[in-house]
Amino acid sequence: MIQLRPSQERGFADHGWLKSFHSFSFAGYFDPAHMGWGNLRVINEDRIAPDKGFGTHGHRDMEIVSYVMSGALAHKDSMGNVQTIRPGEVQRMSAGSGVQHSEYNHAVDETTHFLQIWILPNVQGIEPGYEQKTFETERKQGRLCLVASPDGAQGSVSLHADARLYAGLFETGQTADLALAAQRKGYVFLVRGELVVNGLTLHAGDAALLDDEPLLTLSDGVDAEVLVFDLSA
Repeated sequence: MIQLRPSQERGFADHGWLKSFHSFSFAGYFDPAHMGWGNLRVINEDRIAPDKGFGTHGHRDMEIVSYVMSGALAHKDSMGNVQTIRPGEVQRMSAGSGVQHSEYNHAVDETTHFLQIWILPNVQGIEPGYEQKTFETERKQGRLCLVASPDGAQGSVSLHADARLYAGLFETGQTADLALAAQRKGYVFLVRGELVVNGLTLHAGDAALLDDEPLLTLSDGVDAEVLVFDLSA
């Protein structure tokens, strides 16, 4: 089974300084048909206005991945990390027993556009952790590059969750396959461009939800940037 989740059907919140599309129920947006997919709980596509950001706030028992598309995201947390996340980088924060952090766009003339992703952990109450890595364009062009996994395979960031996250860039003539084991779910989120997923055409902001599909095939990309999740059911 493959199901299209069109971009325009997502929840939307406009806070002035923050414009956010919610793929799943979040904050003031509630849709009982879209509470998550497998152990994927949140994908928020956020745009932070210049010189604005999220003040210090807390999380616990969640694996949080940040993926920046444009601009830069300044991060500061109670573990002592002070970092800036830019396009091509992936940040993983394990909230565990509890962490406080802030996220800010310090640019005075550029919007920060990024994805905030939450994945349910398979352990509770662990010591909070942080990891950030760069994934060069050549590792993603015309292929799926593993960027997050339970065991940090292939240089990916490590998740305390039964999930794998891939990033890819696709143009015309480039294809990629990903086998999905039985009892797994797949989720494809198109960051930008156009891409065909198992015969289904996606445009920027669209998603494809896969269940009981043994093979995922990506093809016919047009300036496509995509994230692919291999998830526990």
